[in-house]
Order: sequence, then C-alpha cells, then structure tokens
Amino acid sequence: MAYHELANVVVIEDADTLIIPRAKALLKAVQHQRDYSLVQLLRYPIDGMPTLECLIVDVECDGVPPKNSFGIQYRERLALCVPNDPKKLIEVLALRQDFPFLMHQNQGAPGAPASLCLYFEPPAAVMRTWTPLAFLRRIQWWLEKSARGELHPADQPVEHLFFASKYELVLPWNLEELRKNPVLRFGVVRRPERSDGGLTCFLEAIPDGGAKAKTTAHIELTLPPIVHGFVERDPVTLGQLADLLSRREVDLISPLRLALQERVPESGTAASADDNGAVILLHIPLCREASAEPDGVAHRAFLVPVGALELGVAIGALLIHEKRYYKDMMNVQVPMTWQEQPILPMNVLMQNDAAAARLQSGIEDGGAAGVLIGAGSLGSALLNLWGRSGWGRWTVIDVDHVKPHNLSRHSAYAQHIGESKATVVAELHAAIMEGATEILPLVADACDFTQEPVSHAFNGSALVVDASTSLEYPRAASTSDVLPRHISVFVTPNGIAAVLLSEDVKRTIRLRSLEAQYYRALIQSDWGRDHLTGHTGTFWSGASCRDISVVMPYSRILNHASTLAEQIQMAAVREDALIRIWQRDPLLGGVEVHDVRAMPEQRITLGEFDLFIDGGLEQQLRDWRQQGFPNETGGVLLGYYDFNIKAVMVVAALPAPPDSKASPRSFERGIMGLAKAVNDAATRTAGMVGYIGEWHSHPPGHSAAPSQHDLFQLIHLALGMADDGLPAVQLIVGEHDLQVLQGAVK
Repeated sequence: MAYHELANVVVIEDADTLIIPRAKALLKAVQHQRDYSLVQLLRYPIDGMPTLECLIVDVECDGVPPKNSFGIQYRERLALCVPNDPKKLIEVLALRQDFPFLMHQNQGAPGAPASLCLYFEPPAAVMRTWTPLAFLRRIQWWLEKSARGELHPADQPVEHLFFASKYELVLPWNLEELRKNPVLRFGVVRRPERSDGGLTCFLEAIPDGGAKAKTTAHIELTLPPIVHGFVERDPVTLGQLADLLSRREVDLISPLRLALQERVPESGTAASADDNGAVILLHIPLCREASAEPDGVAHRAFLVPVGALELGVAIGALLIHEKRYYKDMMNVQVPMTWQEQPILPMNVLMQNDAAAARLQSGIEDGGAAGVLIGAGSLGSALLNLWGRSGWGRWTVIDVDHVKPHNLSRHSAYAQHIGESKATVVAELHAAIMEGATEILPLVADACDFTQEPVSHAFNGSALVVDASTSLEYPRAASTSDVLPRHISVFVTPNGIAAVLLSEDVKRTIRLRSLEAQYYRALIQSDWGRDHLTGHTGTFWSGASCRDISVVMPYSRILNHASTLAEQIQMAAVREDALIRIWQRDPLLGGVEVHDVRAMPEQRITLGEFDLFIDGGLEQQLRDWRQQGFPNETGGVLLGYYDFNIKAVMVVAALPAPPDSKASPRSFERGIMGLAKAVNDAATRTAGMVGYIGEWHSHPPGHSAAPSQHDLFQLIHLALGMADDGLPAVQLIVGEHDLQVLQGAVK
C-alpha cells in the first residue's frame, strides 16, 4: 500500500528522547490502546529545536463497515503531528495516498495528506478538556462516522463548498432590488489591506453618468446545483477552479466567456484605467442529494489580478483590435494560457437587513411602527439597540440639539455638535444599516399636537415610547384620546433605578394615572425610601440659569437602556398596563425588580380641573373606613396639581393620626406625626407630591353626601390652601359611593 512521506523530518530512534510533553503523553496513551500500534517517531526541527514531533500509527476501527462506499478502511495509517505550542491542536494526517476526500477535512495543499477535522469548537475550547485517550477515541469516532456517512447529520446545514478565507467580498443587503435598476452599474471597491494581510472589498451600485469611482470589475455567475460533500481546497489558479467544478459536473468557462462578452457592445470598448482587476462572483446552489431541491447556496468570489477585458481575451471571449476590445465569436480554439491565471479566494458576506438583524438578535417579532419622544442619553441608546436588532420602524421627535457636554452620555460624536439630536440618531442608524431600515427624524416640540408633521407621525404609529425625561410630554399625551398607546421610560436622577410605565392597549389607564400610582408605591414601599433621593451632583452646562445637568456615568444609562430596550419589546405585546421598577445596587451590581399593580383610573370633573383617582387608592380608603367601624375615620390626601393640563392627581392618602377623635357621627383629625409623614412623601417623590386636602368616611349605611359640618370643613380647608393659591380637595367615602368636593377662595 502506498503512503505519503513527510518531508524535512528526522527519525527518532529512541522514544525516551521525545521532548514535547504532549507527544510523550500521546505516546504513552498509544502504547496502552490495543487498537493503536506505533510505526515510527519523527521530528521536524528548526535550528536544532523541535517545532513538531510526530507519531506515525496504525489504527484499527471495529465500527468501520467492510467495503464501505466512502473508502475508509478497517486499518488506517495516520500521522499525529504534535506542535510544541500547547495552544495549537494536534493535526491528524491520513497517510494512505488514495485516502478519500470527504467532508470535515481541513484545507491542505493539493497532493498533500488529507487532514482530518476532528472538532467543531475553536482550539481553546477543545484544549479545556483535552486528554490523550479521549483524543485517540475521537479519531476512531471520526473514521467510523465517516465510513457510515453519519458525520454530517441530516438536520445540520449543508456543508460549505470552500474553506474560510482572510479575503472578503461584502454584498449590499438589497442586491436583488439593485439589479432591477437599469441605470445602475456595479463595481468592487477595495479597502486597504489589514495587518494580517487580509482584504475586504465591497460590491457597490454606481449610477451611470455619475461621478466615476475607481472600482474593480465584477462578473457574476449563477451555476447549476451541485451535491454537497467534502469541502474543497481553495484553488490558486483559474484552471484549478475550472477543474474543481468540472469534477462536480459544472462548467465554469462557458458561462464566464458569455458573461464577459455581454459586457462589451457591438461597437467594442476601449480599455479603462480602472480595468486593473476583476472579481468573479459565483452563486452555486447546494443539494443534499442529486434528486433533491437546493438546500442552500454557496457564495464564493475570486479576485483576478487582470482586468475583465484582458481576462476575456485570455479565455477566448474577446479579441483586441487597434486598442479596442470586441466580442470574439469565431474563436473555436480556446487558448489554454488562462489556466495559469492566478486567483485569490474570497469569502462572500452580505450586509444585514432588518430580518438578518432580528435573526442574529434572537427576535421573532419585527415590532410595529412607532414614535420615540426624546433622542437624549436614554433615547439614543434605545434607538441604537433597537436599530441594530431590527426591531420597530421609528420616527424620533426631539427639538434639542447636541451640545459638547452631551457627548459624555449620548451616542453622538464631536462632529455632531450643533446638529439636532433627532437628525444625529437617524444618521448614526443609517451608518449601521445602509438603508436596510430607516429612522425618520423630526425636529419639533412633541407636546404641540397641532403641528402637522407631529400629528402625521402619531397617526401612522401603533406605539409611542416617551424617553423625554420630562413631565410635560407624558402628562400632555394623557389628555389626548386620539393618540396611540404610550410607554414612558426614564432613569432616576441618581442613576440607580429605571422605571417603565406602560398604558394598556385600549388606553383605559393613561400615563398620568400610572405616574401617580408609581409615586404612591414610592411613598408606601420600603424600597421607595431612597429611590429618588440623592444624586452624584450637578454641573452648569451653559450660560443660562436653566443649563444644569446631572452628573451620571454613561455606564448607568447603558445598563438601564439594555434592560428597558428588551422590556419595552415585551410590554408592547402585552394588552394590560404595566408599572415596573428596576432598582440596582451600585456597589454589587445586583438588581431588584418591583412590579406595581396598575389600577383603573376614575375622572371627576371639578370646575376648571379634572380630578383623577385610581381604584387602588379608593380600595385602600374603603379598607380604612371599614377598619374604623362603627366610627368615622379620615386623614390627609396627598397629590399634586398640574395647571398645564388642568388636572389634580390624588396620589395617596394617610390614615388617621393616633391623636384623632372619632365617633359614629363625627371625626376630628389629629396632627401627631402628620408633618413628618407629609414631608417624607415629598422627599420620596423628589418634591412632586404634597398636601392637597382631606378625606374622611361616613359610618355604615350612609352615603358620601356631604353634611353641613363637611361643608364648613371645606371652607376651612379652602382658606388654608388659599395661601398657596390652590383649591382644596375634600374626599368623602360613603357606603357605596365616593364624593369629591373642591373649595377655592374667590
């Protein structure tokens, strides 16, 4: 039987003189394995030092079927080549000269021994658990699986046709659409060579008549399907490529000749200064079996160092006459010099479209058309995350522009200073997706619903995400009955927590009520004590007295933005309302998640104001009423007025202080601990919530209709609130009803 001889090696006569530790360990394992027998020890030295030691072995595999169709024999001779670099894998060479060329072999030089591809994982992952005995069993597994045709599972994608290359050709994501445009031509643009010698080129569409870019010609061919199998070693000449495909019963030269002729008009063409190279781009459908439909397409490109016209002459497609190139229709004797034409293999990659971005991100739902309010720190981070993952189709509204201090927490760069934030995030997205998806910028005040561009953006959307970090927009949006569903997100001033408030699909619970319920949770929960208190400081970002910014590291924005980006995606497909808070430990990095049950809101019209109270607070008041039976009870109402939207929001209530006086017919609220409780509520809510009035209950069997005493109390409350120019609220809880009165000094 004929075997390959390894060149430039020396024979090791004494096994004790092995130097490389893995070679010694492997020899010991071979000597203890009955299926392996040692034939010879070799060494490949450089300057007297062993760079590789090799064990020539015969291995027997009982699992190899006799006379199998794949050509694997029961006994095979192998070279186990152990490099002195412990980070590199041991290469296994099949030394039989007629060893079959199969799938899962490493690339090697033509005529060299076949190199078995034993592992799917990278070397570092293999070496983590590698042992000599497991390695020897892995070799037998490869031989036995290959002999049965089981090395490539049926559910695994079809095998690649070629090995990976350090040269690349990147195709546009919309190549099929671009081909349909008759005014476009295509050229290959080369980027500078990388430090590893690799090269990346781009196939670009260039308008005819436009500025002439320096490009390399490209010839694109779709060849007949072939049956997948072993991975081909890269050809280094055009002749080797043609022979390789011919063995797979595919003709390359005929369609290549025709394609080159189609590039030249009947009147001929002159050589161009750009015609200094060509790229042959092949699309080859791959089938699992000859009778099956294609299961995939192999894409491979080859860079030819001569221009397309010169290549056409070489393969007999063109002829040259008086420095012009013409179709050669009469040349029946094709010259053979083209066979030695060098070629450079190139991986073919494609830029992401939205579907590819979602696939790579593990996102199934493409998301709806949406509007993002606010392209600041949080908003720009959200758009970056969603844009790269292909989720949503966004219009972003922001009236502000980029200032120098924004660069510490914004996705913008120095060249964007002075540009509108909405435009900047749209430009950055375009630089990522190359038009596969777009972000539409709108420089406007989102609170002004009368602007046609703003109303148009809302009308075409199914979701609005508010990341504006202000109270004006979410409260204003709550007053409109024609806007789409809203989700509001923000990071607390200290950067410790993030908050998500999501309306239900039918918008029966608006952001205004979710905000109030969130405040109540801060007041009544242990975790709310330090939620909004404290921050790392402020700084002056401009000349105006309003140009004050919060000190906060960008890492906190990105940390919360990553969470919120995913959570908004999930909230968008829920039908119910949601209040969710993430509270982070800045020292240890742990996160606590708090869900607050969102309750329906009730609107009560009080003159020029609308009062809003939610079902959760009403139920709490009824519980306190029942606990006070048979006496009346009561306490303080906490909330806030917003004159911009003509609303008073009842956020929370405090129970009766311990020094209160109660009977079945009357209630007189005490004051013990009350001031501290009101101040604590204001502190926890960063000054948003304060005293707005009083509440009390009526005894069993009585409605909430106010008594004369109640009206006197309201007058007293109104006089007290008049010092701040605010109306006073009196809320009465009856047997089955709730009544709210408002008093103001005119």
